[in-house]
Amino acid sequence: MKLAIIPARGGSKRIPNKNIISFFGKPMMSYAIDAAKKSNIFDHIHVSTDSKKVAKVAAEQGCPVDFFRDDSLADDFTGLLPVIQWVDEQYIQRGDVYDEIFCIMPCSPLLQYSDIVNAYTIFEENNKKKPLLVFAKYPVSIDWAFCKSEDGLMHAKKPKMLLERSQDLDSSYYECGSFSIWKREHLYEKSPLSKGLLSYILPSHRAIDIDTMDDFHKAELMYKIITANKDEKI
Repeated sequence: MKLAIIPARGGSKRIPNKNIISFFGKPMMSYAIDAAKKSNIFDHIHVSTDSKKVAKVAAEQGCPVDFFRDDSLADDFTGLLPVIQWVDEQYIQRGDVYDEIFCIMPCSPLLQYSDIVNAYTIFEENNKKKPLLVFAKYPVSIDWAFCKSEDGLMHAKKPKMLLERSQDLDSSYYECGSFSIWKREHLYEKSPLSKGLLSYILPSHRAIDIDTMDDFHKAELMYKIITANKDEKI
């Protein structure tokens, strides 16, 4: 069986209540719920939260919360993997064992259900041998990266690479935080993200995970552009 977990705690600091803030007339996390439903992949969708407000919105979106997240996993310092493991363990205690677990982030409103479907196809075609994460391409190679020293000067991380043509450099990617796919046993491996990963490449213009108001405004602008384009739908 397949489980979708949407982690949506209530204590966001930079954007208060960001998981349920209105985005074009809908609660933010409703876009993740809609994408999960439309994919027709999941046996169950669980919104993992410690917040009654978030739980109320989840229920209104057709996903009543089965159990609230433990307070120890709802602070600013807990990573996603312990949350996913804890949710898995709660379902096992209830007699529900999910072989494959997806974690879909609640603040990626430009995610499309086809992204989930296409990523799962990649996961299956590769025999589900590794976790799958979503990536986007850096606009330039990280071989051209600079760092800023305490004196305010910029220093090339790889000075010799600055002489190379862009077309001769390897493409670089970053994990953009839209969703991930796991076989259950992947969750309990030691350092599961350090041994090679399967990937789904998201177009850079849709790789926006909202953490700040700048992210929010960028997503608003891109949403308007996408929904105005008849060939690309959310």
